[in-house]
Amino acid sequence: MTVEYASRALVGVLTPQANTTVEPEYAILAPRDCAWINARMLSPCSTIEERLVDYWGEAPRFARQFANAPIGSIAFACTGTSYLVGLEAEDRVLAQVTRESGGLPAMSAATSVVHALKSLGAKKIGLVSPYMGALDDACAPYWRARGFEVAAKSNATGATHEFHPIYSLPSGSAQYALDQMPDDELDAIVMLGTGMPTLAPIARTPYKGRTPVLSCMFCVVWMSMLLAAREEADRDSLHGWLKGAWWRERMGLPRA
Repeated sequence: MTVEYASRALVGVLTPQANTTVEPEYAILAPRDCAWINARMLSPCSTIEERLVDYWGEAPRFARQFANAPIGSIAFACTGTSYLVGLEAEDRVLAQVTRESGGLPAMSAATSVVHALKSLGAKKIGLVSPYMGALDDACAPYWRARGFEVAAKSNATGATHEFHPIYSLPSGSAQYALDQMPDDELDAIVMLGTGMPTLAPIARTPYKGRTPVLSCMFCVVWMSMLLAAREEADRDSLHGWLKGAWWRERMGLPRA
């Protein structure tokens, strides 16, 4: 079954309650005849860390908000949860959501990046982090636990803190932190988080030297859309998306 605006693919997306980046970047990156429906993950917890853990504990319930909509995949557009709950809990909950949804592929932003890095054959990676404190401390150990060598790391700064220390970061902060990365010493560079805007830096720098530049949002949109369309989310498709003219045109930027 298809719907009017999603004859190729429809994705169910779960977004943290105050995130201002997920839906706009899905809108920019979604290919023709692909669409998404969104639900917000809500938590009464007072700190970022507590909310992120709470989101994951309630993830199966949040996923049930999509009811019988004809979605082809479910995407948890949040990365910080992965660092705090750990690999086993992350994989267990994703498997539960897939099982309860009748077999729909379910992914987090982090597992989408893992899939992208493995598709590229990447082992030695650089991280651009938007985090501070406990989240920043937890991000590199997660990627090491997933089997990657974190060979370089830089931090984006410049948030206004008017409502959220990550969501108020401008894309220029990600670009500046990306520029600090070595050119040809890495297999891939990943800009972390789903709240920091990253599409402009990727559009300007899809490759730093010969190194692919990815972000958590870029990877989760890529993987969720292709799996919903029952298409291959592989190395060739990832490179095609990095060079994609359709989303650059939406941003008013020249083709790669």
